[in-house]
Amino acid sequence: MNQDEKNSKASEIIKNHVGFSLGAGLIPLPAADLVAVSAVQFNMIRQLAGVYQVPFFESLGKNILSAVVGGSLARLGASLIKIIPGVGTLVGELSMPVLSGASTWALGRTIARHLHQGGTLENLDLTQAKSTYDAEIEEGKKVVQEMAQEKLSTKSPSEEAMDKIKKLAEMKDAGILTEEEFKQLKEKLMAQI
Repeated sequence: MNQDEKNSKASEIIKNHVGFSLGAGLIPLPAADLVAVSAVQFNMIRQLAGVYQVPFFESLGKNILSAVVGGSLARLGASLIKIIPGVGTLVGELSMPVLSGASTWALGRTIARHLHQGGTLENLDLTQAKSTYDAEIEEGKKVVQEMAQEKLSTKSPSEEAMDKIKKLAEMKDAGILTEEEFKQLKEKLMAQI
């Protein structure tokens, strides 16, 4: 695979994982959304390493995710605000997908750029990566909003719930959610219909 093909494949992986992150950000359980988004991002790093044919180690992937994205207080706050009945749930469900998608975009672009330049995950300068990630977040928000505009429609609540269930099924099939996690989240969404 030549560099252009690798870059194209990397862009596709990033966009797919942004979509998964948007779905994970919709998980109504506080903190469960963060776990799911982290799993999506970890999987994205693994797939990007595969495209650029560099070694991937689970511990290294977790270290990169922790150092570059971290527990981001904004993400944690958007997740935990879901605890507040009514308005908190609504605000959390509106902000968490955008933050999750933008974070995934920024992380993917940061890692892909480094790998494209001949780097490996082992020689990634975490301080520089964090700086690049922070710079990419705003662009990530724009990308997420554009993706949302593309899918904007007048769906009924039951159609939206079914879309969320399909996203959860995709995440289960991709190994991001376990069968048990999928069942629990599906039951919660079905109760909303």
